[in-house]
Amino acid sequence: MSGKMIAVGDNVVDCYLDDGVYYPGGNAVNVAVNCKRDGLEDVAYIGMFGNDEKAEHLKWALTQEHVHFERSRTMYAPSGSPGVRLVDGDRKFVGGPRDTAQHIARIRLTQEDLDYIAQYGLCHTSCFSSIEYELPEMAKRCQISFDFSERTDPDYLARVCPHLTYAFFSGSDLTQEELDALIERCHALGTRVVGITLGSRGALFSEEGKRYQQGIVRVEAIDTMGAGDSFIAGFLTRRVLGDNMEDALRFAAGVAAKTCQVRGSFGYPHAL
Repeated sequence: MSGKMIAVGDNVVDCYLDDGVYYPGGNAVNVAVNCKRDGLEDVAYIGMFGNDEKAEHLKWALTQEHVHFERSRTMYAPSGSPGVRLVDGDRKFVGGPRDTAQHIARIRLTQEDLDYIAQYGLCHTSCFSSIEYELPEMAKRCQISFDFSERTDPDYLARVCPHLTYAFFSGSDLTQEELDALIERCHALGTRVVGITLGSRGALFSEEGKRYQQGIVRVEAIDTMGAGDSFIAGFLTRRVLGDNMEDALRFAAGVAAKTCQVRGSFGYPHAL
């Protein structure tokens, strides 16, 4: 195995209020950890850490997973700590503090950061990372993967999509007409690959207009936290390693299913 990627953006701890524990998380962190687990040799992360015990646990977990983060920043503020409750195995966010490192600061990438990112060939980030203003320079140096979650407003797409190779969305509530329009809009703006996860309906992907459907792998889910991020990571890993679309999507569905059988996005519980 070989291959490299870097994730830039959010880190949080997901606080399971009924269980009295928290787990490392955040879209960028989850994708980085899962890309490493799925077979990429060199995976890095750049983010804004708080200066509390939760941030130290996040760093410890990244170290266990061999994801290096030496170009990250530390801010004198609490870590992002969204509350979570599980309802029949499905995770539901119930809010959290707003005065955290994730909310009150944004990373400004230096020339040295950009040179570092360029070594990786692929960078993943998201709408949760407040990095949109850096995308033009990042895209000059590597392919960009971006998770929009459920955000599909035209102005935002027009701002972000021209800089992307991969665009990912959560679209379980979208009609087929809305799905078609979203895919066509992203391609028209310059994005090569558009992927939309559809919950129990699997996923719909398009590469330069060619459509691909991927079903789910059925398992007894105990926690869906991080499954979408795991799907993205599985797909990106296999594409970096040279797989075609069908094989990459099949692999992604399998690792996403396994994530649903683990508490938290990728484990490492810590008492609240």
